[in-house]
Amino acid sequence: MASLRQTPTTLSLQSNFLPSRRVGTNPMTLRLPAPRRGAAGVRMSATVAATYAAALADIAKSNNTLDSTSADIEKIEQVFADKQVLEFFSNPTVGIDKKRQFIDEISKSSALQPHTANFLNILIDARRVDAIKDIVKAFEAAYNKITGTETAVVSSVVQLESEHLAQIAKQVQKLTGAKNVRIKTVIDPSLVAGFTIRYGTGGSKYIDMSVKKQLEEIAAQENTFTIG
Repeated sequence: MASLRQTPTTLSLQSNFLPSRRVGTNPMTLRLPAPRRGAAGVRMSATVAATYAAALADIAKSNNTLDSTSADIEKIEQVFADKQVLEFFSNPTVGIDKKRQFIDEISKSSALQPHTANFLNILIDARRVDAIKDIVKAFEAAYNKITGTETAVVSSVVQLESEHLAQIAKQVQKLTGAKNVRIKTVIDPSLVAGFTIRYGTGGSKYIDMSVKKQLEEIAAQENTFTIG
Protein backbone atom coordinates (compact mmCIF):
# COMPACT_ATOMS: atom_id res chain seq x y z
CA MET A 1 0.00 0.00 0.00
CA ALA A 2 1.32 3.42 -0.93
CA SER A 3 1.83 5.71 2.03
CA LEU A 4 1.62 9.48 1.74
CA ARG A 5 4.06 11.55 3.74
CA GLN A 6 4.57 15.20 2.98
CA THR A 7 7.37 17.67 3.67
CA PRO A 8 6.16 20.92 5.58
CA THR A 9 12.67 7.83 21.68
CA THR A 10 15.54 9.03 22.95
CA LEU A 11 18.97 8.02 21.73
CA SER A 12 22.31 9.44 22.78
CA LEU A 13 25.31 9.74 20.48
CA GLN A 14 28.94 9.98 21.46
CA SER A 15 31.46 11.03 18.83
CA ASN A 16 35.03 9.79 18.86
CA PHE A 17 35.91 13.45 18.40
CA LEU A 18 34.74 14.01 21.98
CA PRO A 19 36.35 11.35 24.17
CA SER A 20 36.02 13.43 27.34
CA ARG A 21 32.45 14.68 26.89
CA ARG A 22 29.48 12.37 27.36
CA VAL A 23 26.22 13.07 25.57
CA GLY A 24 23.19 11.88 27.48
CA THR A 25 23.01 9.20 30.14
CA ASN A 26 23.37 6.11 27.97
CA PRO A 27 25.65 7.08 25.08
CA MET A 28 26.28 4.92 22.05
CA THR A 29 29.45 5.26 20.04
CA LEU A 30 29.11 6.88 16.65
CA ARG A 31 32.32 6.30 14.70
CA LEU A 32 32.88 9.04 12.17
CA PRO A 33 35.79 9.96 9.90
CA ALA A 34 38.22 12.60 11.07
CA PRO A 35 38.09 16.03 9.39
CA ARG A 36 40.27 16.52 6.32
CA ARG A 37 41.59 19.98 5.56
CA GLY A 38 42.57 21.36 2.20
CA ALA A 39 43.61 24.73 0.86
CA ALA A 40 40.04 25.97 1.15
CA GLY A 41 39.45 24.50 4.63
CA VAL A 42 37.46 21.44 5.57
CA ARG A 43 35.77 19.80 2.60
CA MET A 44 33.09 17.13 2.59
CA SER A 45 32.97 14.47 -0.08
CA ALA A 46 29.82 12.57 -0.97
CA THR A 47 31.41 9.49 0.60
CA VAL A 48 31.98 11.23 3.93
CA ALA A 49 28.45 12.68 3.92
CA ALA A 50 27.11 9.19 3.31
CA THR A 51 29.20 7.88 6.21
CA TYR A 52 27.68 10.39 8.63
CA ALA A 53 24.17 9.74 7.33
CA ALA A 54 24.59 5.95 7.43
CA ALA A 55 25.86 6.08 11.02
CA LEU A 56 22.76 8.02 12.10
CA ALA A 57 20.44 5.78 10.07
CA ASP A 58 21.95 2.58 11.50
CA ILE A 59 21.47 3.76 15.08
CA ALA A 60 17.94 4.94 14.35
CA LYS A 61 17.13 1.58 12.80
CA SER A 62 18.51 -0.35 15.76
CA ASN A 63 16.38 1.74 18.13
CA ASN A 64 13.22 1.79 15.99
CA THR A 65 13.37 5.56 15.54
CA LEU A 66 13.83 5.70 11.76
CA ASP A 67 10.58 7.55 11.06
CA SER A 68 11.02 10.11 13.83
CA THR A 69 14.64 10.65 12.82
CA SER A 70 13.61 11.12 9.20
CA ALA A 71 11.02 13.70 10.28
CA ASP A 72 13.72 15.52 12.24
CA ILE A 73 16.02 15.53 9.22
CA GLU A 74 13.26 17.13 7.15
CA LYS A 75 12.93 19.87 9.77
CA ILE A 76 16.70 20.40 9.73
CA GLU A 77 16.63 20.67 5.95
CA GLN A 78 14.05 23.45 6.21
CA VAL A 79 16.01 25.31 8.89
CA PHE A 80 19.29 25.19 6.97
CA ALA A 81 17.59 26.24 3.75
CA ASP A 82 17.94 29.73 5.23
CA LYS A 83 21.23 31.07 3.85
CA GLN A 84 21.89 33.13 6.99
CA VAL A 85 21.58 30.07 9.22
CA LEU A 86 24.03 28.11 7.09
CA GLU A 87 26.48 31.02 7.01
CA PHE A 88 26.29 31.34 10.79
CA PHE A 89 27.33 27.74 11.37
CA SER A 90 29.94 27.82 8.60
CA ASN A 91 31.60 30.96 10.01
CA PRO A 92 34.86 29.94 11.75
CA THR A 93 34.89 33.17 13.79
CA VAL A 94 31.68 32.21 15.60
CA GLY A 95 32.46 30.31 18.81
CA ILE A 96 31.37 26.72 19.31
CA ASP A 97 29.44 27.67 22.44
CA LYS A 98 27.30 30.13 20.45
CA LYS A 99 26.67 27.50 17.81
CA ARG A 100 25.65 24.95 20.44
CA GLN A 101 23.32 27.50 21.99
CA PHE A 102 21.72 28.05 18.59
CA ILE A 103 21.34 24.28 18.20
CA ASP A 104 19.48 24.21 21.53
CA GLU A 105 17.15 26.94 20.26
CA ILE A 106 16.58 25.12 16.96
CA SER A 107 15.94 21.86 18.80
CA LYS A 108 13.30 23.45 21.00
CA SER A 109 11.56 25.46 18.28
CA SER A 110 11.54 22.50 15.86
CA ALA A 111 10.82 19.93 18.58
CA LEU A 112 13.78 17.79 17.53
CA GLN A 113 14.45 14.49 19.25
CA PRO A 114 17.44 14.54 21.65
CA HIS A 115 19.53 12.24 19.48
CA THR A 116 19.09 14.52 16.46
CA ALA A 117 20.22 17.55 18.44
CA ASN A 118 23.23 15.55 19.65
CA PHE A 119 24.06 14.64 16.07
CA LEU A 120 24.08 18.33 15.10
CA ASN A 121 26.44 19.06 17.99
CA ILE A 122 28.75 16.32 16.71
CA LEU A 123 28.78 18.03 13.30
CA ILE A 124 29.69 21.32 14.98
CA ASP A 125 32.61 19.73 16.83
CA ALA A 126 33.76 18.04 13.63
CA ARG A 127 33.35 21.28 11.65
CA ARG A 128 31.00 19.56 9.22
CA VAL A 129 27.85 21.68 9.54
CA ASP A 130 28.56 23.43 6.26
CA ALA A 131 27.86 20.08 4.55
CA ILE A 132 24.47 19.55 6.18
CA LYS A 133 22.68 19.59 2.82
CA ASP A 134 24.82 16.70 1.54
CA ILE A 135 24.20 14.79 4.76
CA VAL A 136 20.44 15.38 4.49
CA LYS A 137 20.40 13.94 0.97
CA ALA A 138 22.54 11.00 2.02
CA PHE A 139 20.29 10.25 4.99
CA GLU A 140 17.21 10.35 2.78
CA ALA A 141 18.85 7.84 0.44
CA ALA A 142 19.77 5.60 3.38
CA TYR A 143 16.26 5.84 4.82
CA ASN A 144 14.68 5.02 1.46
CA LYS A 145 16.92 1.98 0.99
CA ILE A 146 16.19 0.61 4.46
CA THR A 147 12.42 1.14 4.24
CA GLY A 148 11.89 0.43 0.53
CA THR A 149 10.66 3.97 -0.03
CA GLU A 150 10.56 5.99 -3.25
CA THR A 151 10.65 9.78 -2.92
CA ALA A 152 8.64 11.76 -5.46
CA VAL A 153 8.89 15.55 -5.75
CA VAL A 154 5.61 17.05 -6.95
CA SER A 155 5.83 20.63 -8.24
CA SER A 156 2.68 22.70 -8.81
CA VAL A 157 1.49 26.31 -8.91
CA VAL A 158 -0.65 25.86 -5.80
CA GLN A 159 -0.65 23.20 -3.11
CA LEU A 160 -2.47 20.12 -4.36
CA GLU A 161 -5.22 18.49 -2.32
CA SER A 162 -4.28 15.49 -0.20
CA GLU A 163 -6.44 13.14 -2.28
CA HIS A 164 -4.64 14.21 -5.46
CA LEU A 165 -1.25 13.64 -3.84
CA ALA A 166 -2.43 10.22 -2.68
CA GLN A 167 -3.36 9.34 -6.26
CA ILE A 168 0.07 10.47 -7.45
CA ALA A 169 1.69 8.33 -4.75
CA LYS A 170 -0.22 5.25 -5.95
CA GLN A 171 0.82 5.87 -9.56
CA VAL A 172 4.49 6.29 -8.60
CA GLN A 173 4.25 3.08 -6.59
CA LYS A 174 2.93 1.24 -9.65
CA LEU A 175 5.72 2.63 -11.80
CA THR A 176 8.52 1.83 -9.37
CA GLY A 177 7.27 -1.17 -7.41
CA ALA A 178 8.32 0.60 -4.21
CA LYS A 179 6.95 -0.55 -0.87
CA ASN A 180 6.27 3.04 0.18
CA VAL A 181 6.05 6.38 -1.62
CA ARG A 182 6.99 9.61 0.05
CA ILE A 183 5.74 12.86 -1.48
CA LYS A 184 7.57 16.17 -1.28
CA THR A 185 5.75 19.21 -2.58
CA VAL A 186 7.23 22.30 -4.25
CA ILE A 187 5.42 25.46 -5.35
CA ASP A 188 6.52 26.56 -8.85
CA PRO A 189 4.53 29.50 -10.34
CA SER A 190 6.26 29.07 -13.72
CA LEU A 191 4.20 25.95 -14.43
CA VAL A 192 1.05 28.10 -14.99
CA ALA A 193 -1.16 25.15 -14.00
CA GLY A 194 -0.93 21.39 -13.63
CA PHE A 195 2.04 19.67 -12.01
CA THR A 196 5.29 17.78 -12.56
CA ILE A 197 6.62 14.68 -10.82
CA ARG A 198 10.29 13.86 -10.39
CA TYR A 199 11.39 10.54 -8.88
CA GLY A 200 14.05 7.86 -9.25
CA THR A 201 17.74 8.04 -8.35
CA GLY A 202 18.73 11.68 -8.24
CA GLY A 203 15.35 12.62 -9.74
CA SER A 204 16.22 10.86 -13.00
CA LYS A 205 12.57 10.11 -13.86
CA TYR A 206 10.34 13.00 -14.88
CA ILE A 207 6.62 13.31 -15.65
CA ASP A 208 5.37 16.67 -16.90
CA MET A 209 1.63 17.31 -16.64
CA SER A 210 1.91 21.10 -16.59
CA VAL A 211 0.24 23.72 -18.76
CA LYS A 212 3.70 25.19 -19.32
CA LYS A 213 4.71 22.06 -21.22
CA GLN A 214 1.52 22.15 -23.28
CA LEU A 215 2.16 25.79 -24.23
CA GLU A 216 5.76 24.96 -25.18
CA GLU A 217 4.55 22.10 -27.38
CA ILE A 218 2.05 24.39 -29.10
CA ALA A 219 4.76 26.98 -29.69
CA ALA A 220 7.08 24.32 -31.08
CA GLN A 221 4.40 23.16 -33.51
CA GLU A 222 3.76 26.74 -34.67
CA ASN A 223 7.46 27.22 -35.29
CA THR A 224 7.47 24.27 -37.67
CA PHE A 225 4.93 25.87 -40.03
CA THR A 226 6.43 27.25 -43.20
CA ILE A 227 4.97 29.62 -45.73
CA GLY A 228 5.02 28.19 -49.30
